[in-house]
Amino acid sequence: MTSSPPLRLTRTQWLVCGIAALGFAFDIYELLMLPLIIKPALVALGGLGADGLPLLAPGSPAYVQWARALFFIPALAGGVFGLLGGYLTDRLGRRRVLTFSILLYAFSAFASGYATSLGQLLVLRCLVFVGVCVEFVAAVAWLAELFPDRQQREKVLGYTQAFSSFGGFMVGGANVLAATFALSLPAIHGGHEAWRYTLISGVIPALPLILIRPFLPESPVWQRKREAGQLRRPSFLALFAPELRRATIITTLLFAASYGLAFGAIQQLPQILGGSKGHAAMLATAKAAQEKAVQAATATDKPAPTPARLKQIASNATDEAVAKVTIWQETGGLVGRFLLALLAVRILSRRTLFRVFQIPALLFVPLLFWWISGSLANADTLIWIKVGIFVAGLFTVAQFSFWGNYIPLVFPLHLRGTGESFAANIGGRVLGTAAAWLTLSFSAAIPPDPAKIAWVAALVAGGYALVGAILTRWLPEPKPSELEE
Repeated sequence: MTSSPPLRLTRTQWLVCGIAALGFAFDIYELLMLPLIIKPALVALGGLGADGLPLLAPGSPAYVQWARALFFIPALAGGVFGLLGGYLTDRLGRRRVLTFSILLYAFSAFASGYATSLGQLLVLRCLVFVGVCVEFVAAVAWLAELFPDRQQREKVLGYTQAFSSFGGFMVGGANVLAATFALSLPAIHGGHEAWRYTLISGVIPALPLILIRPFLPESPVWQRKREAGQLRRPSFLALFAPELRRATIITTLLFAASYGLAFGAIQQLPQILGGSKGHAAMLATAKAAQEKAVQAATATDKPAPTPARLKQIASNATDEAVAKVTIWQETGGLVGRFLLALLAVRILSRRTLFRVFQIPALLFVPLLFWWISGSLANADTLIWIKVGIFVAGLFTVAQFSFWGNYIPLVFPLHLRGTGESFAANIGGRVLGTAAAWLTLSFSAAIPPDPAKIAWVAALVAGGYALVGAILTRWLPEPKPSELEE
């Protein structure tokens, strides 16, 4: 039997893929902002005491409390309201919910750059998470139903999700640019803090979307059933019916295990490398930037930089150096996502495909962070940390793409958005990101102890990964047929 020639994408389908790729890229862009900006943002918005020192000194109980809040409360809000978004995706349509979710997180990110208090920043980060959580669910359902051919669907879902890693590249690059040119950019509330410009850059995806939205099609299968009056009403309770209970519970817990690796360990790397007791290479970079500023002032007969100015210069230099390390992680994630996209059409067993990335991550990520905990004092280890975080990103981030390919296959049309939102938001955004709360809570110290953060991260990530590896044996294999209506 001769195989049919590969289907070519139409102009409209290319447009759909472009918008989905943009949405996926800025999903991760928005989420990865926090590890990069949390330290300077907390110090700046926490205010100064009578002695001129920050009230939220890194490692202090108040600092740890706010850091945990900014990591976990937005994730909780995203998970809860993301459930509603998944329900609305099934009720109102994939395209409409996708569009408004992107606009929500883009403009919330822009506004957060102008926050004047920690409360404002927290509320705006919650709105960002809500938009991101809803967008992922709507985009995956939308793409799965616009491309009914199995091979084409697997490729489209795999390669568009790969752009999530470009989002990591972009936010790392944006943070580097913000740190480099902060002093030349327009002042915000009288200052030139790099973290504010990084947050503001999150508005970018809203700009093309406003122009392109009228040309985007709705899911044809969803539209056809709605017009025929055959679209069944979604229900969260239906996810736990006998035929779906196993899929709902296992995908939710495994989604949590994948996210736990990232948030429990990998996303804590900026906290480990930066700060007053961080990696020796980062400390040397900050000191060199301060010395360069003093020398430049002396050479031009200008007043020496004030202590506050020197502190901001050191902070911006550290942020830039840390951002360059995170780019290695995102490079690994990009390779992992493309590798997943290639293997998805070649490995029919979804369990086998998942384990190709899950088992190496279980072994490698905890060992990497345990090693990092004892390597911070040696400046020469930075290159090996970069290589290690590349590999960790490859095995971990590829798992995120797996769920985008897998979940649409195990939930029926009228429950697809609802089921995806439950697994992604309760599993990934709530249970998974709780790993960050665990790592920060059990590693709290004054002053911050990066080595302690690293070995606690190894334990937390290892625990999540081990649970995931055990549960994978019960992961349902989807039917080999085409996407069911």
